[in-house]
Amino acid sequence: MGYHAAMAEPTHRPASDHGADHDTFRHSYSRDKAQLVRRLSRIEGQVRGIARMIEREEYCVDILQQTAALRAAVDAVSVLVLEDHVQGCVRTAAERGEADRYVDEVIDVVRRTLGRPVRTGARTPQP
Repeated sequence: MGYHAAMAEPTHRPASDHGADHDTFRHSYSRDKAQLVRRLSRIEGQVRGIARMIEREEYCVDILQQTAALRAAVDAVSVLVLEDHVQGCVRTAAERGEADRYVDEVIDVVRRTLGRPVRTGARTPQP
């Protein structure tokens, strides 16, 4: 399975779906929302720049350098969202006694992000 196909798979949230507070739950990345949107806008600009380079038939190595920079920028966004998720959502789940499901979810998404197959079956003991 290719990189894009793995990233396009739907995410299945843990069964609790943030419990009874679903209507008032604030995703942990909300505190970094403006920064995330700015980074994504820059990434859009990078993609358009790479497209222009290809249209102008620029040197392959220059294009590859820009795609490497693009990948690093996307990875930085992923890490920021992951950090917020662990520090907020997973911490909240742990306080509610639901950490195992969220830990499994984080492990799966990190494996997918790194292009590694997601393991089947539960890895953490269920109460």
